[in-house]
Amino acid sequence: MTEDLSILSRKGNPPDHSLIYGSHADQVADIRFGSDGARRPLVMLIHGGFWKPEYDRQHTEAMSSALAAEGWTVVTPEYRRIPGQPDASLEDIASAIETLPHQVARHNGKIVLVGHSAGGHLVLWAAVKCAMPALAGVLALAPAADLRMSHDLHLGDGAVLRFLGKNPVERPDVDPMQLPAPAIPVTVLQGALDQVVPQAVPEAYCKAFPKTQLILLPDAGHFAVIDPQSNAWPAVTSALRGLSGL
Repeated sequence: MTEDLSILSRKGNPPDHSLIYGSHADQVADIRFGSDGARRPLVMLIHGGFWKPEYDRQHTEAMSSALAAEGWTVVTPEYRRIPGQPDASLEDIASAIETLPHQVARHNGKIVLVGHSAGGHLVLWAAVKCAMPALAGVLALAPAADLRMSHDLHLGDGAVLRFLGKNPVERPDVDPMQLPAPAIPVTVLQGALDQVVPQAVPEAYCKAFPKTQLILLPDAGHFAVIDPQSNAWPAVTSALRGLSGL
C-alpha cells in the first residue's frame, strides 16, 4: 500500500487563539473553539513525526479544524523535539497538560488526549505519568506504543534511538510498555495496512494491557487516522465521542 501523505501539508482553519506555556520557542499551543465545546472535554491533540524536529503541529491543522467543526474545543501544543533529549519532550507534554486547560475557555473541565504515531507514544506515556482527575481518557492513533519493538523493527530509520540517544532498554521510564497499566480509559485505533507503525506494535501494547480498547481498521494506513477526508475518519470521531461521554 502507498501511504497518502497529503494530510501532512493540507491546511486547516487558522487557530482562534495561541498561547505560550513556557519560555522556549516550541512551548506554544494553538486553540480552535468548537460550538459545543463548553459541554465537552477539551481535546489536546499531540502531533507525531517520530519525535523529529522537522515535523511540527502544522500537519495537524486539518484534523484540529475538523474536530473543532464537529464541536470540540481543540488545543494543539507544540513541544521540544531534540534528538537524544527525550526528557525535553516529556517535560513539555506534562507541562502542557497541567497548564493549558486552565488557560483555554469553552470546555467542561475534562481532558481527552489524542496523539498520532510518536504523539500516540506520548499520550500513552502521559496516561500514566500525567494522571490527574481531569484526564478523562486517551485516544492513541497508530501509536509507537512499544519502544523496544519499534527500535528492533528500526521504525522511522532508527527513530527510537535518535529520540532517546540510547537503547530503549536503558529508559524504561519513557516506554509505555514498561509502565504500569493506565487507570483511565484508553482506546487505540490502528490501520491494518499501516506500514509506518505496523499493527504488531500497538497490538503488543494492548495485549500487555488488556483493558485497552483496540479498534482495527482493515483498509486504513498510517495517515488515514488523522485525515478528515479518509474512510477512517468516522471511526476516529466515534472513538473520541465514546471517550468524551457523548
